[in-house]
Amino acid sequence: MSERQPTRAEVTEALRRFLLEHFPAARRASLPDDAPLLESGIVDSLGILELVNFVTETFGVTVNDEDLQPENFSSIQQLATFVERRRG
Repeated sequence: MSERQPTRAEVTEALRRFLLEHFPAARRASLPDDAPLLESGIVDSLGILELVNFVTETFGVTVNDEDLQPENFSSIQQLATFVERRRG
């Protein structure tokens, strides 16, 4: 029997927790699901690499070079959508 996949809400909450723990700017800003992570400076280019690592290790999805598009990492909402899409 396979391990249960996290729900969309669980993915969203895990992403929010990671951002709050690892990115000081996230703690200073309101962090709704649609908050712009890149434009607001919460996450920079190195932060994207940290997010890729987190998504890969936590949710078991592969992030390919072509997935490294700003729209996939622009908000918690977009990240959760990306994770769901990659999990199939």
